[in-house]
Amino acid sequence: MAAWQPSGLVDFGYLEGFTAGDRRVIDEVLTLFRQQAQLWAGSLGAADPNWRDVVHTIKGSARGVGANALGDVCARAEVDGEASLPAVLTALEATVTEIAAYQARD
Repeated sequence: MAAWQPSGLVDFGYLEGFTAGDRRVIDEVLTLFRQQAQLWAGSLGAADPNWRDVVHTIKGSARGVGANALGDVCARAEVDGEASLPAVLTALEATVTEIAAYQARD
């Protein structure tokens, strides 16, 4: 089986440094992010009146775990408006996939 290779969507080194490499803490933080992502995804539609708040929350949470690409997509969506929501959802899904692969490695 080939070793896991990060795609670069998430800077796991940032999170590892922030947590002093504590794998238990890293796993807890990433599991929480993945759980929250399921909830956020349901609010990423223009029909949801709170979508801007959700995008802002995702932006902060993403940057907190080193998912800067997702944070950047969210920042653009805050400016560009609801037409950017599909891009946020796509970036969120890709980030969750990357996190799941990171957690499954080794």
